[in-house]
Amino acid sequence: MLSKNEIPKLKYNESGLIPVVCQNYITGKVLMQAFATEEALQASIDSGYAVYFSRSRNELWKKGETSGNRQKLIEIRVDCDNDSLLYLVIPEGPACHTGSESCYFNNIEFNPVDKPAIFELLPSLYEKIKSRKEQKPEGSYITSLFKKGQDKIIQKVGEEATETVIALKNNDKKEIVYEASDLLFHLLISLVDQNIKLEDIYDELLNRYK
Repeated sequence: MLSKNEIPKLKYNESGLIPVVCQNYITGKVLMQAFATEEALQASIDSGYAVYFSRSRNELWKKGETSGNRQKLIEIRVDCDNDSLLYLVIPEGPACHTGSESCYFNNIEFNPVDKPAIFELLPSLYEKIKSRKEQKPEGSYITSLFKKGQDKIIQKVGEEATETVIALKNNDKKEIVYEASDLLFHLLISLVDQNIKLEDIYDELLNRYK
């Protein structure tokens, strides 16, 4: 993290505040929006955890200090006008005071959002598969695979990989999309079964990023 002298010149408002958008580093989900002062920003940098400024209490707000729902700070980004910040964090609990993972859980009609945004899809699906493994609800296809065991799950990954290869050879877009989706779905089930996190895959892919 940067030292105080290395922080770029930011544009605070007349109250000495700068807006901060907080986003999950792993899933991309936008968690909340708050404000920071120069002191709060420095406290975030020094501690490695998100610190904001509470306008209602007129004091620094160490996120999770009482609830335990801290936000481990991975990276801070500055917008093109230097007048807002983006905190990329790994949350250690829900961001919202309601207990929701994100404060943005309603659509513009004030109805609950019932499906993940496209960039949240793989992590959300991974978590749903994980919950199926733990809770084993009756009538679930995923539950049935976990009950049949690792060999059956691996067999399904092999079958779907073969069918994807055949689809690719056939140059059939609709077939490729269907079979590739099947392959990704069963691969996620296998990763959950092997206790491999998506972060592990992301880290490996980042190592290959050039």
